[in-house]
Amino acid sequence: MSTRGEKLVLSLPALSTAHSHAFQRAMRGRGQRPKEKNADDFWSWRGQMYRTASELTPESYAKIARVAFRELFAAGVRTVGEFHYIHHQADGTPYDDRTLMSDVVIDAAREAGLRIALLRCAYARAGQDREPEPGQRRFCDPTPDTVLADVDALRKKYAGQPDVTIGLAPHSVRAVPPSWLPVFAEYAKRADIPLHMHVAEQPREIEECLRETGKRPMELCEERGLLGPRFVAVHATHLLPHEAKLLGDAQGFACICPTTERDLGDGLADFEHLRSSGARLCTGIDSHTITDPIEELRSLETHERLRRKSRVTFAPEGSTPAEQLWKEGSLHGALAVGFTDAGGQIEIDLDHPQLALVEPGFELDAIVFGATSAVVLPR
Repeated sequence: MSTRGEKLVLSLPALSTAHSHAFQRAMRGRGQRPKEKNADDFWSWRGQMYRTASELTPESYAKIARVAFRELFAAGVRTVGEFHYIHHQADGTPYDDRTLMSDVVIDAAREAGLRIALLRCAYARAGQDREPEPGQRRFCDPTPDTVLADVDALRKKYAGQPDVTIGLAPHSVRAVPPSWLPVFAEYAKRADIPLHMHVAEQPREIEECLRETGKRPMELCEERGLLGPRFVAVHATHLLPHEAKLLGDAQGFACICPTTERDLGDGLADFEHLRSSGARLCTGIDSHTITDPIEELRSLETHERLRRKSRVTFAPEGSTPAEQLWKEGSLHGALAVGFTDAGGQIEIDLDHPQLALVEPGFELDAIVFGATSAVVLPR
């Protein structure tokens, strides 16, 4: 602890968010009214998201991303992983500069003071034997080689720039044919870059994967060679215990996005098996429904309390739950997107009303379990 002017402050490693869709910041407030009685769910929300995505131009995307990233910075985030799939024009025609929209979002993050991992998403279809829906066309590419050519171009463009990394992100088992997955796995391993994928977010995703391949999504990822220490399973909401073990045995990450999963009604991930398997946990702001990275990391424990109907659910060796959760919301997120450190320090205002009456020695516990990002001091 130290002082800043008349304030007592606590310096902590900067926060990270390993999974972001910056354009969805434009949807805040929209989608919070039921479409039909008892019929609103992830899939109806997705239709609204597609409409928002279809309206984007490079100029409007830049404006939205700047708002999203400035808000993250003010909340204490210094590293963002942008799961980027707005590649082409609304009808699917590539821009003359194929990486234009990637550059737009990278520029916005850097302008806001963030390090960014641009996770170039691969998208091909609406599902097994289904052509892309109109709202998906600007996400899609015809072959894996087309995707990897863009990844090559981005890696070359940003080589040697310490605040930018480039990763690869097959969107999901719905959106990417199984035959593409080994191609991406081999490329990511050879290039030693982050490999992210939405995994088991929705029960319907699992059902469709079983029909197409006979395997659950994490089982398919293991079979096709994706799993490893650079692999990040985003959401991991509906993993079975043996799937959590597959991820843990590979030393992979599970990126949990609690405020988005809560907003969409996705369900509660099984943290007991994720932690016991050895999977590394990190957090993601995802849809920018609310921007509070402290709430994200806190929910790695409080959501498990809801699932198990108990209180403190884990006791990390040699540290406290609050210390482990901060590490997961900070260093783990940065590692998951290809950086080797947390990206500096942030300062917490210990004189903030949210932290009044906290006993000495319990400051971090109070921050993690009793405060919001309002306690982060402006830089």
